[in-house]
Amino acid sequence: MKRRIWNHIRKEIGLWSQAAPPGIVVLVVVILIRIAGGMQSAEWMLLDTMLRLRPVEKPDERVVIVGIDETDIEWVKQYPVPDQKIAELLTKLETYKPLAIGLDIFKNVPVEPGGKQLAQILQKNTNIIGIQKILPPGETSIPQTLPPERVGFIDLFNDEDSKNRRYLLFTTNPKNNQEDKYSLALHLVTKYLTVQGIELETGKNDPNTIRFRDIELPRITPNFGGYVRVDDGGLSILMNFRNSYQPFHIVSLRDILNGQVDAKLLRDRIVLVGNRNMSAGDIFYTSALPNLKLNGQIYGIDYHAHVISQILSSVIDSRPMLHSWGDIGEYTWIFIWGFLPIILGRLTQSVWRNLLSVGVAGFCLFSCGYMMLWVWGIWIPLAPSLLILAVNGVGLSAFAFYRHDKFLRSQITERQNTIQHTFTVIHNGPLQTLAYGLKHLRAKDIPYPQLVGQFEKLDREIRDIGEFLKFEALTKEESLRLGSGLILELKRPLHDLLYEVYSSTLERKDFEHFKTLKVKIRNFEPIDDKYLSIEHKRGICLFLEEALCNVGKHAQGVKRVQASGVYSANKYSLSVKDNGSGITSKIENKGTKHFKILAKQLGGEFRRESLSPRGTICELNWTPMK
Repeated sequence: MKRRIWNHIRKEIGLWSQAAPPGIVVLVVVILIRIAGGMQSAEWMLLDTMLRLRPVEKPDERVVIVGIDETDIEWVKQYPVPDQKIAELLTKLETYKPLAIGLDIFKNVPVEPGGKQLAQILQKNTNIIGIQKILPPGETSIPQTLPPERVGFIDLFNDEDSKNRRYLLFTTNPKNNQEDKYSLALHLVTKYLTVQGIELETGKNDPNTIRFRDIELPRITPNFGGYVRVDDGGLSILMNFRNSYQPFHIVSLRDILNGQVDAKLLRDRIVLVGNRNMSAGDIFYTSALPNLKLNGQIYGIDYHAHVISQILSSVIDSRPMLHSWGDIGEYTWIFIWGFLPIILGRLTQSVWRNLLSVGVAGFCLFSCGYMMLWVWGIWIPLAPSLLILAVNGVGLSAFAFYRHDKFLRSQITERQNTIQHTFTVIHNGPLQTLAYGLKHLRAKDIPYPQLVGQFEKLDREIRDIGEFLKFEALTKEESLRLGSGLILELKRPLHDLLYEVYSSTLERKDFEHFKTLKVKIRNFEPIDDKYLSIEHKRGICLFLEEALCNVGKHAQGVKRVQASGVYSANKYSLSVKDNGSGITSKIENKGTKHFKILAKQLGGEFRRESLSPRGTICELNWTPMK
């Protein structure tokens, strides 16, 4: 039992040592590609897809957008909208008592008329936050009427695919390393949460980030999720868009100025004022939101609203911020999914079963990534795992296991052929000697010394067969041992082998009917046997030996035997004819079944039948390949 277990273990080790390395190579290559940044685009695409497939969320009532659209521009009859209208808008908004107003319109240059009027309002109302651009290219100065602490920057970064997935919350002022600059969204969020009694603090677990109460905002590190060597120069977060057809209430400039807005909609809210028209060019790109009015495009003011909603929802509603495991967790995950398809290839070893199992595993992998992102906000590496699963599961590892399994099957076939060959050798050798001795023992018509000689001959033949099989197993030479004891080298031309088989078999003394032969005819025409395998040549030689042995055993009264190999009409016919008593039994023995299989392998035919008026023919024919 222990030996069987150890043999099984050794077999498995041998199997894995041959089939697993290709899969491990693929795993290492994919990891190196990911480290070099080659998987970023695929990981971004999958992230956007999973975000887009999340269930629909309710609108966030805490954020309201006052968007200046094309109809507003036509109504005002001037673009950019003059400061007078903006001043009227801000004055009207103040009557609704919002907690904070974000003015997402550059006001570093007055747009007359109304410049002084707007300046007075910006100075007077401390809950209004203006904007500037601090990073090159296209930096702008702050509005002269606003102090720096009431101005937020709106610089955003594009990924290499031109999509916007990151938001910079604060960074060092490029013109003054001692000064930190806050984004528009962070200014507004801080004002809103301060009223709620929640202060902005430095992170505990990560001192390089910020927290509100016990909620730390997960910052984008150089290797964050699918990103490789990203550096925004400050604190950036990953966008967790609110998945809704209309995530925020949107009203127009004319709705506010005409008093057509419910006061409850704006009271104690964060109000964002900005352009929602194509003329302003304040457009960003994303694939993470479904049902956008602009295909794949989002207005800048909407983008800032999503950031504000994201942080507020995390602090107040426990909605998860998007974060990642870090390098150790991510590469452990990739390694696990890298070895899974190798295991599947070992277990299935079938093309269709392997495809099915890989498909199910791929679905489970994507589902796991989706649930992790939706429920816990964890962005796990799907692209490298899916790639390894596809390549290893359907390709290299499955193919390697298939090759090895095919090799094992060939070994089994070879063993079966060896068993068949051994049986044939014993059948045509020792068993004939034994049958001859038993026959005369029963008839008591042979002297005792001669009988002993027969059994001594049987002993020698059995020992010779054992030695031959040992020799063949050790040397793996392409040879054939006949029942007569003659060993043939099967690499020789076929017609030479047939002559040897014929001569050696008819010289045997243990077949009594050979003693009555008067005429022996042989003729084996040469043919090109390059197309014949060693096993085919072995089978053909054994066919001739078996056919001749049958004459010696069963052809009672035989006087004439003819063995010939003739090429005619694109066929080679190997036959043995005799004029003995003919076939007396209709039972199909094992030899006949074996030679029918051989004929099928050669693409030919086998027949064994009686001749008229007496005799038997045993014939094997096939069409030689050109």
